[in-house]
Amino acid sequence: MPTVDEKLVKVGEFEWFYRESLPDAPIDRTPILFLHGLPSRSYTWSGMLANYTEAGFRTIAPDWLGFGQSEMPERYRFNYSADAYVDALIQFLDTLEIDRVSLVVQGFLGHVGLLLALRHRDRVDRIAILNAPILPGSKLPFKMQQMTWPLVGDMLTQDPLAIDRLLEDGSGFTIPDEDLDVYRRPWLRTSSAGRSMMYALRGLQLTEAIGEITAGFAGWSLPVLVVWGMNDPWLESEGVREFVTALKDANLVELPEAGHFPQEHWTQEINESLLPFFRRSDI
Repeated sequence: MPTVDEKLVKVGEFEWFYRESLPDAPIDRTPILFLHGLPSRSYTWSGMLANYTEAGFRTIAPDWLGFGQSEMPERYRFNYSADAYVDALIQFLDTLEIDRVSLVVQGFLGHVGLLLALRHRDRVDRIAILNAPILPGSKLPFKMQQMTWPLVGDMLTQDPLAIDRLLEDGSGFTIPDEDLDVYRRPWLRTSSAGRSMMYALRGLQLTEAIGEITAGFAGWSLPVLVVWGMNDPWLESEGVREFVTALKDANLVELPEAGHFPQEHWTQEINESLLPFFRRSDI
C-alpha cells in the first residue's frame, strides 16, 4: 500500500499543511484533491488517499487555512470568506504546480471547491460531492450558528469538546477516541484554532454561494458523482435526487444510514463508488 506523506508548503504569506500520496506507477489522469468540511481537517481522508494512489492517482488533501496544522492567521491577515478561500486554494494549486484536478468535496467549506470549479472551469476535470451545501435553503446547524454569535461564539469555539460533539452529532455515530484526539488537538494547542473556526463560520457566505452553485450547475457538463449520507441531520436529503437528475452527466449514490460525515464510517462504500468514477475515460 502506498504511503501518505505529511507536508508543509509556503503559499504566499501563509503556510499550508497537506497530506499527499504519490503512486509508484502513475497513470495519465489528473490528481485528486480532497477538501474537508467543518469542523474537520485533512485527517478525515486518511483511510482513503492511499486507495486511489494504489490505482495510479496522485492524491492531495490539505488542511484549510485556519484548521488542522495549516497556519491560523488573524482575520486582519486573511478574512476567511468563501471568496478568499477560493483565491487561496488557487494559489495552493499553483504553488504545487497543479494545473488541473479532480475534486472530492465534503461539508461546510467543502462548497468552496464547487465555487472554484465554477469560476475556474479549466482547472477541474470532474467532481465528487459528499454531503455539502448545494441546495437552496441549506444553512448551518444551530450549534454552528451559535458559534458565530458575539461573545457566545468566542466561548463555544474555545471548547475542544465542542468539536467532538459536532463531529458525532453530524455523523450520528460514535467516532473512536483516537480519531477525536486528532481532531481536537489544534484546540488544545492554541486559541487560534477556535478563533479561526469562528471566522470561517462567519465568512461562509452560504446564501450567495448556494445561489452561485445553483445557477452555475444549471449549465454544468463535466461529470459529477454525488455520494450522499441520507441520514444527515444538518443538510436536507430531499432535493438531492432532483439536483443530480438536472445535471447532464451525474449519478447519485445513496448511503441510507450515513450522516453528514459519511467518510468517517462508510469509507469502503465510498471508495467502491469513487474509484470507478475517477477511472472513467469517456470524457
